[in-house]
Amino acid sequence: MSSPLPIRDDVPLAPLTTLELGGTARHMLDAEDHETVAGALRWARERDLPAAILGGGSNVVVPDEGLSGLVVRMAQRGVTMRRDGELVRVVAQAGEPWDALVARAVDEGLAGIECLSGIPGLVGATPIQNVGAYGQEIADTLTRVRVLDRRTLEVAQMTPAECAFAYRDSAFKRDPGRSVVLEVELALRPGGAPTVRYAELERALRERGGGPSLAETRETVLALRRRKSMVIDPADENRRSAGSFFTNPVLEDGEAERVAERAVELGLVADASEVPRFDAGGGHTKLAAGWLIEKSGIKKGLRRGHVGVSSRHALALVHHGGGTAAELLALADEIRAAVRDRFGVELRREPVVLGA
Repeated sequence: MSSPLPIRDDVPLAPLTTLELGGTARHMLDAEDHETVAGALRWARERDLPAAILGGGSNVVVPDEGLSGLVVRMAQRGVTMRRDGELVRVVAQAGEPWDALVARAVDEGLAGIECLSGIPGLVGATPIQNVGAYGQEIADTLTRVRVLDRRTLEVAQMTPAECAFAYRDSAFKRDPGRSVVLEVELALRPGGAPTVRYAELERALRERGGGPSLAETRETVLALRRRKSMVIDPADENRRSAGSFFTNPVLEDGEAERVAERAVELGLVADASEVPRFDAGGGHTKLAAGWLIEKSGIKKGLRRGHVGVSSRHALALVHHGGGTAAELLALADEIRAAVRDRFGVELRREPVVLGA
């Protein structure tokens, strides 16, 4: 590159995450274009330093010892929209705030991501996690991902099939050292009806009355999330959080039935049908991780020193201030052990430990 990279040293990472935990980055750079991302990764490689990618900091845990290498913070901005037959192609750069993109789509009458309202973080993280909520996920509308290959430092395009999306999973998440997401393309429906197939959302919209619009659906999703402390609100006691800390376990149908029978044996429910579960297709059933956690004796509002369980949602772990990442991860391990001991189910952590 013609100009030196704008690398800073000894940068605190906690303020750049929603958990507000963790140490410093030995080196850090804000990348505003893909050439800078490539240059930064090349710089780290030449010095034999590890390199980590940071987006909005809403789904990561930074270790207390910080990171000894380079952190590349995604700061590319820009959104374009073009009509393509009956669809509108929306191309958003990785550093765009996700909820702002959802709000714009709803304002312009473009259906397909309205139920993903209120999710913090940046656009570039959405395909990695296959972000989903209230009956929608990014895989429903994503048509292309532009990536930087971390091995060759060349830019490439990936199709949805190549992304290998699954529940809260993707090829990016399974092989985090391979690609950096630079840009996402979505195909949205102009004038389309909102997606209403999640029971809780359907009930809330029915209480409002009338046929729901995209705007009403977004407002309702935001209200539902707010009641669970799942939107960023400086006045919320549960604000320092990474959202859901565990994914809902997906088990083979027979194993899920065994869990339900176990709940009956323990006197937690009168009948196996009372255990919350959902058909996940292909002979698999999705269980509710929050329900399993609470029925394992972990209550909302539980505190362990400076960290705890959200007072509004058993799936969210929160930092009350002055704590450490080690404390938070120890609480996560305690919860996983409780669910494992009671139901024989292994919960999977949703946030990633940066640099792990």
